[in-house]
Amino acid sequence: MQFQRPHNLRRQSIYLLPNLFTLAALFAGFYAIVQAMNKNFDQAAVAIFIAMVLDGLDGRVARLTHTQSEFGAQFDSLSDMVSFGVAPALVAYEWMLRDFGKLGWIAAFIYCAGAAMRLARFNANIEVVDKRWFQGLPSPAAAAMVAGLVWISHEYAEELTPISGALPYLALMFTLFAGLTMVSNVRFWSFKELHMRRTVPFFALLITTLILLIIVAKPPLMLFCVFIGYGISGYVYWLYRWIKPNKE
Repeated sequence: MQFQRPHNLRRQSIYLLPNLFTLAALFAGFYAIVQAMNKNFDQAAVAIFIAMVLDGLDGRVARLTHTQSEFGAQFDSLSDMVSFGVAPALVAYEWMLRDFGKLGWIAAFIYCAGAAMRLARFNANIEVVDKRWFQGLPSPAAAAMVAGLVWISHEYAEELTPISGALPYLALMFTLFAGLTMVSNVRFWSFKELHMRRTVPFFALLITTLILLIIVAKPPLMLFCVFIGYGISGYVYWLYRWIKPNKE
């Protein structure tokens, strides 16, 4: 005996293209976890940065192709939790935090919980917040700070030999800073006011080209510095507003 499907129940479909980017970002985060378990920490760090690139593409592809959907938004949020919440926490723990014992896994959990709460708050407030600013450090930037430290420690192992004994403490500090800043009320510029279709002076193109060349020359170091600067920028702006409260 066969049961007929009620006519009011329709099979739901999803848009393939943007969700493929989201799925690839999720895979990169999962791959980072696997590589951390195998002690390949440099590959794990690179995988997190690849997840960042893919995460930045899925939303833009959806908007360009007019394929935004509620499923895509929820899938992207869950992918972010794995790639920028769980993966960096586990990479940092397996890399350096394990030696701290209980303090190490507590720091890793603080980061992981901070990422979860940051994503939940973003989803809940998406319609009411000022689009120019992020409330708290975005989870991809937080992941870049943690993964960036891992990446440069392997890329410049010989240069960092004199301070190798301080790396565990730096890892602990960066993990806690990133995790707590994600759930802070510190505002970070969202870059959503940048419009690529606007005309700019020719000099701006030269500066952009120079920045890209510098990043390509030393990707680990320059990307790490960029995200460190971004992570500090929110506190600099908070201090500026505290000194001059009437200034926006």
